[in-house]
Amino acid sequence: MPETSVDSPMINAIGVHKRFGALEVLRGVDLTVQRGEVVAVLGASGSGKSTLLRCLNHLETVDRGTIQIAGDTLVADDGQGGVRYPADAEVRRVCRHTGMVFQHFNLFPHLTVLQNLIEAPITVKKMPRGEATALAERLLAKVGLADKRDAYPNRLSGGQKQRVAIARALAMQPEVLLFDEPTSALDPELTGEVLRTMRELAQERMTMLVVTHEMAFAREVAHRVVFMDGGQIVEDRPAKDFFADPRHERARAFLEHML
Repeated sequence: MPETSVDSPMINAIGVHKRFGALEVLRGVDLTVQRGEVVAVLGASGSGKSTLLRCLNHLETVDRGTIQIAGDTLVADDGQGGVRYPADAEVRRVCRHTGMVFQHFNLFPHLTVLQNLIEAPITVKKMPRGEATALAERLLAKVGLADKRDAYPNRLSGGQKQRVAIARALAMQPEVLLFDEPTSALDPELTGEVLRTMRELAQERMTMLVVTHEMAFAREVAHRVVFMDGGQIVEDRPAKDFFADPRHERARAFLEHML
């Protein structure tokens, strides 16, 4: 695997378009995320935020545009109004640069917490079981759940499930973490423990792209805020500037509603 230049963006999306039938969900999205940046993606429901993340992680294919992850091309504009994806093996390799944390955890209910963490490293990366187990135990300690290694997901609170999901994503040793509304399925009292874990990752300079409605997190932790409306990025500014004086009328209305 080629080494990623420290100067190359971890995410580089150019002119990304995505349709679902007649509905154009992404309309020419350009986004760059540098190594170590935390970027919060804000916007009303239906603005294209989650679809953008899913395209970056190849859970959805794009109709037009180019996406590069850690310097490797996931998809390229073919110059004829379409796109060209590489062979499946190369797509899988590029996708290993990213880890995804979902709104509803997506843990395997029939596996213990430890088994949830070691499944992908062993199966996908061919990591020896002992090495995968040691890594998983370190990550569970990191998220404060070392004592839950043998528990099944149905014995965990929502906040614990989401912290396991973060540890599971980290077990694949990604360079970028994508978070899709990681706290929206949680009761308010459980949200704090997940955000605390995310803050610690930010302090460790993990590159993160976070779709969220947690304004305090976006304001205090994110380096930049990207605001989406109607499938486009209409504002992309340092977080402190965005919250102090949003320029776009839709962003102003959104903040008035959220704060």
